[in-house]
Amino acid sequence: MDREKYYMNIAMAVRKNANCHGRKVGAVIVRENRIISTGYNGTPEGITNCIDGGCVRCRDRHTYKASVGYDVCICVHAEQNALITAARFGNAVDGSIMYSTLRPCFDCTKASLQAKVTSIYYLHDWQHPMEELQEQYELLQSTFIEGVNKVDMEDSEGDWANAKNPKAS
Repeated sequence: MDREKYYMNIAMAVRKNANCHGRKVGAVIVRENRIISTGYNGTPEGITNCIDGGCVRCRDRHTYKASVGYDVCICVHAEQNALITAARFGNAVDGSIMYSTLRPCFDCTKASLQAKVTSIYYLHDWQHPMEELQEQYELLQSTFIEGVNKVDMEDSEGDWANAKNPKAS
């Protein structure tokens, strides 16, 4: 098994802790071939879980279109959680590689770039639903030193993890 698949399998295991109504995402940050942090998507520590009604955006899914309303969503994305956890425990992420079960959104891409992550490997693609923003998204992701790369491998829980419901993003 190659390195990318090895770490992606770990990200897939991490996502099992996700407590979001939408997608179930796991992320792993690796530096010098060592895992330094993991994260999954869900509400901040001490806040009622999304699956228990803690997030208005997720609770009232019919009100928000896919990929909008993040300003009222209290869930923290897996990639953000991995970066925050690394910082919380004093693990530098500059020069690291991020593995995520979902291609990172705008905010997670910006946070990863600012933290000096050199590359991202993802399992499932994510595209912004507004075509006019896709070019800017691609431009932003093209600035990673070692790129944003898709890992081609089987995901037996892909339907569960990606919540094929159009309101689930």
